[in-house]
Amino acid sequence: MDIRAELQRAMEGRLPGLLGIELLDAAHGAVEARLPVRPEHLAPNDFLHAGTIVTLADSCCGMGCIASLPEGAGGFTTVELKSNFLRTADSGALHCRATLLHGGRRTQVWDAEVTREGDGKTVALFRCTQYLLPAGDPQGERDPRTRLRLSPPPSSPD
Repeated sequence: MDIRAELQRAMEGRLPGLLGIELLDAAHGAVEARLPVRPEHLAPNDFLHAGTIVTLADSCCGMGCIASLPEGAGGFTTVELKSNFLRTADSGALHCRATLLHGGRRTQVWDAEVTREGDGKTVALFRCTQYLLPAGDPQGERDPRTRLRLSPPPSSPD
């Protein structure tokens, strides 16, 4: 199973896909993505819109949460997020790396750093907390067409 490809497909037709987020890597505890900056990602003042940065970082953390759900979790929802914006970009591409800081039975805490690909300078720092929904929770068991479920990893022969 290619987790990265499954998660990329799940973003199609949703906000992350519409913005153009490209997953580079996805595994338990870490996700990397990039976003080519387009004019529609800018605010009317010609600076990168904060929502673009938050969407990139939050999407990386969310995809990482899905890839890192513990046994018995039926889904997740974001309960808190915070961003610190340090600089902007108006062209090129952004890179985001999200890492799992805490992986508990009921919560996960993720950090993400968004950088400019051209010079590697940090654009924003991001942290979010995900509340893990138990299996069978109605919020995690929505319409199966809109609910991403990763296939279980193949079992290794003994």
